Formats: sequence, C-alpha cells, structure tokens
Amino acid sequence: MTRRFEGKVALVTGAARGQGRNHAIRLAQEGADIVAFDLCRDIDSVPYQLARPDDMAKTVGAVEETGRRIVSAVVDVRDGSAVSAAVDQAVQEVGRLDLVIANAGVASFSPVEDMSDSMWSDMIGTNLTGVFNTARASIPHLKEGGPGGVIIATGSVASFKSSGNLAHYSAAKHGLMGLVKSLAIELGPDQIRVNAVLPTTVDTNMAQSQALYDLFFPDRKNPGRQDLAEFMPGLHVLPIPWVTVDDISNAVLFLCSDEARFVTGTDLPVDAGWLIR
Repeated sequence: MTRRFEGKVALVTGAARGQGRNHAIRLAQEGADIVAFDLCRDIDSVPYQLARPDDMAKTVGAVEETGRRIVSAVVDVRDGSAVSAAVDQAVQEVGRLDLVIANAGVASFSPVEDMSDSMWSDMIGTNLTGVFNTARASIPHLKEGGPGGVIIATGSVASFKSSGNLAHYSAAKHGLMGLVKSLAIELGPDQIRVNAVLPTTVDTNMAQSQALYDLFFPDRKNPGRQDLAEFMPGLHVLPIPWVTVDDISNAVLFLCSDEARFVTGTDLPVDAGWLIR
C-alpha cells in the first residue's frame, strides 16, 4: 500500500456494507482513520433489507484489522440535526476531518402515477438531502483542518440518464450534480475539492435484489441474478454485467488523493461505457 492517507480522517456514510464498507476499508489500508455512519435499519419504502448493526460491526472489525482507528455511529442522513451532532461528536473523538465520502443511498422502483409520498420523500431525503446534510455538517471541520479537504458524493449513471420507474432516483442523482458543482465553487477558495463518482450497476445488495429482478423481467417466473447477468451487458460498451465495489473504491481513492489535486466540480463515471451508448 502507498499509505496515501496517512494522518488523515475519512467520514464514510452508508458504511455498514457494500460500497461504503469497501471505501472505509480501502481508505484505512492506505492510512486513514475512519468515521463510519449508517442507518442500520430498514426504510419501509425500500424493497430490500438494509444494513443491520452486525453489518456495521463487520466494517468496524475489518478497519481495525488494518491497524487504523474507527468511530462508528447509527445516523439517519435524512435528519440534518442528527448528522451535524454525529459529525461534531466524531471529530471531537478523532481530532480532525479531511475526507468526506457521502455514499449513503437507497433504490426503489415505481411509475410516477403509483409512487407514494414516502417513496419519493425517502429517496430524495436519503440520496440528495442526505448528501447536503453530510456536506453541510462537515464543511466547518474541513476548513478547520485545512487548507484542503475532499468531499466525494456517490452519484450514478442516473445522474445523466433517466429511466422509467426511477423518476425519484433520477431526480435525486441529477440534483446531486448541481449540488456538487455549487459546493465546488463555494469551497474552492479553501482548497476543498468536491466531486462525484458515477457507477453503473454495482454488485451489491441494492442491485442484486428481487425487486430489481422483477422490474427488469416481469414476465419471467422467479427471475434472479443470472437473468440480470445476461441482460446488463447490452447496456454497456464493455461486455460486462456490472462492476465491483473495488472498481468504485479505486475511483474514490484517486479523487481523494493528491493525484487529483486539481480535479474539482466534476464527475468520474465508472460505468463500462453506459453513458456513451
């Protein structure tokens, strides 16, 4: 390991499993101490099981195995006051904040005419307002530890391409790019860089859910992972069904590093060519 983040502290939301857990572990392997937030319970409008406290315990254990420190908390990113209090408490414990990975996100599926109020509000609240809340709470601490600092938001190919049955998700991810660009402009004088990573389908619980299989294959009986694996390459330029969490973490670590020291206000697709089809 290059230890690119020795002496730095990274906050990762949605850290109990999936992309968030992997980002936390990879940052720790390269020297960062970690602050890990996750809801650790289900949201009624989300049609698959979300992370649990034992998932967060696995993240904590994996980071500790690297020899780095980790502070974890159960936090609902939809709740701005709770996020602010948790960030303040964590920074008091670890001493500083340098890198912020606003990764917490959910998915659900419905045509607009059938979409419930809670489905819309939970999606916007988690995938867009949650990033706003995380950034807002973190900015004073990034400035205090500066000059410099990094905020990275998890976007999506849906940040630029919309799909049916995902109007709320597309709206949140499109809005995310406006937020990223505005933050980059505001924080540039403090040398705080703000960017987004745009994954295609990632091999996590969010993508590998029965709700998604049923959406793509409504006429098939008990569709599953293999059906999705056969379908997804048709959406990409590169002939693969999905990417791995490591593929996304590689992009996150690059954007966090000094190798990207003049990269701000932009997006990095890790999409196997989805956006150019």
